[in-house]
Amino acid sequence: MDEFRPVPDALAYLRGSWRVTRSVRDRASGAEGRFDGFTVFSALDEGGGEAGDDGGLLHRESGTFVWLGVPRPAERTLRFLPGPTPGTADVRFADGRPFHDLDLTTGRHLADHPCSADLYRGEFTVRDADHWRTVWRVAGPAKDLSLTTDYARVG
Repeated sequence: MDEFRPVPDALAYLRGSWRVTRSVRDRASGAEGRFDGFTVFSALDEGGGEAGDDGGLLHRESGTFVWLGVPRPAERTLRFLPGPTPGTADVRFADGRPFHDLDLTTGRHLADHPCSADLYRGEFTVRDADHWRTVWRVAGPAKDLSLTTDYARVG
């Protein structure tokens, strides 16, 4: 059985730079892809966030995504806002739309995100002070994907 590391303050844990490795598998076709890059969690006011987002983090991910042998630059930006308790966060897309909740107080969290008719179901696990993982399974009429992302703290 996997052991998880409880995190008393999710935003404090996430802050900093992380090496990112993601595998993507289309379960319908069997096609596979890979993302390699970095994610930086910085204070919203340091990363161009909006005033009034005290304590939140800006998540900026960038790297290279290879799909069907073709490499492409890839990036995304998310906002991690303080949740109702220190171990939690309210994760939003860059434009402010809700994405999912996050509670790392036990070291493991399950989250859902409906996207049109598809459902994204995520599992977040904290392995230790410098390693965590997300596994998203996407199911619905448009997508049938599995995305596994490993994060390793840099520095």
